[in-house]
Formats: sequence, C-alpha cells, structure tokens
Amino acid sequence: MLDSKEVTSILLISIILAFIISLMKTTQLFFQILLFVFLVIIVNIIAKKITSYYLDSEVKIKIWEVYHIGFRPWMHFKKPFAIGAFLPVIFKFLSVGYLNWMACLVFDVKPKIYRAAKRHGLYAFSEMTEAHIGKIAAAGIFANLIFALVGYLTGFSEFAKLSIFYVAFNMIPLSDLDGNKIFFGNIIQWSLLAAITFVALGYALLLI
Repeated sequence: MLDSKEVTSILLISIILAFIISLMKTTQLFFQILLFVFLVIIVNIIAKKITSYYLDSEVKIKIWEVYHIGFRPWMHFKKPFAIGAFLPVIFKFLSVGYLNWMACLVFDVKPKIYRAAKRHGLYAFSEMTEAHIGKIAAAGIFANLIFALVGYLTGFSEFAKLSIFYVAFNMIPLSDLDGNKIFFGNIIQWSLLAAITFVALGYALLLI
C-alpha cells in the first residue's frame, strides 16, 4: 500500500512534528507525541488510499513542495523546495513556541489504466476531475475528525487534539494542501468540513 518514499516521508514528518510539539521536554513525551502524530497521519492516509481505490485511482503521499515563489515566471527555486519539512520549525520560531504547523504532507493522484472503461455506470472517462480529487482529500479529513471524536470519548484527549489541529491546518485552501483540493472540488463540502473543524478546534483549544 505504501512505497519506500512514502514511508520515508511519513516517518520524517512524524519525527519533525513530534520534536516541534514536545520540544523534547522528556523522552517519554517525545515518543508519546510521535506515536500519536504517526497514527493521525496514518488514519488520514488510509482513508485517502481506500477512497482512491474505489475511484479507480492511486494516491502517492509526499512532503509538501513548492517551486514558484512569486507570480512572475522567473520567480522560482532551481529545485522544488520541501516546505512541508521546514514550516513547522519556522512557525514554532515566529510564534515563540505557541504555534505548531501540521500541514506537511500532500498527495498526487493518477487514474489507473483501466479507468477509461465504464465502471458501474458511474463514469466513462480516464481523467481524474477536481471533484474526485476533492473527495479523496475530504475522506482523509473526515477520518481524522471521526478518530478525534473516538479519541476524546475513550480518554485519549491528546490524540484527539492532535487530530483536530492536523485537520485545521490541512483544511486551509492553499497550494497543494487538502483544503485547496476540497475547496475546488466541492465548495459546499469544504464549507461543511470547515464549519465542523472550526467547532472541533474551539473544543480542542479549551482542552489546552
């Protein structure tokens, strides 16, 4: 289900986020946060992989990269910059330790070869539309919200908070983040998820 590059990206981001969030106050806290962050990311990815499977497509997870740094053609990096690995550190520093940026991973999606064949009378084309990509992104967000609720009800409040914070940052309609994919895929779906996330975020902040 996951190739070596995906596993490497997931582990690297999990370690970075665990380090930033825990600030290595204690080894036990670091490994606890590492486990929770890893589970939050895995829940999100599994939901996306399952949804993409039913849409006859494949999802590849990678660290969020940017190439352009402005609106003019010449304003770009020579190579894609892995901004997803650096934003957590930058925001932690700029916010004097108060803000933990968690939107670090994005995904690419491509249709399977046989998707051109009509499937169950639902579609008869090979390209993935923005609506389909939005559904895949939304599946990950929805899964995180569900597991946040389960975590809260079962006494794992820290896991619940991390799940909600992860959703909140990824719902931002920016660049390749999930929020942007959902927004352009179905703005009504984005609005509904954003409203739920806003309410959940309010409760999470009360738990701090």
